[in-house]
Amino acid sequence: MRVSFTAILLVAVIAIVLFGAKRLPELARSLGQSARILKSEAKAMRTDGKADAAAPPDPAVADGAAAKTIQSAPGASGTARPVNEQSAPDGGAR
Repeated sequence: MRVSFTAILLVAVIAIVLFGAKRLPELARSLGQSARILKSEAKAMRTDGKADAAAPPDPAVADGAAAKTIQSAPGASGTARPVNEQSAPDGGAR
């Protein structure tokens, strides 16, 4: 499928009319940041199971004594924040 220069120009003009020239860079930046976050989360999901199976469990973490931390995604403006999880009555097994 070939996309002609005229079609690309038409889409660009429609985007400028709909969103305005001031908001287009913000939208592009936001879209790029979302793509980076999605890519990093997908990579973390692929490596998450491999790292857990290869490393022996830490006794402090298994007992729930250590707090978990959610780290911010690349390009995110927020910082990492601690997460308090409620353990299940049967010792945390699910």
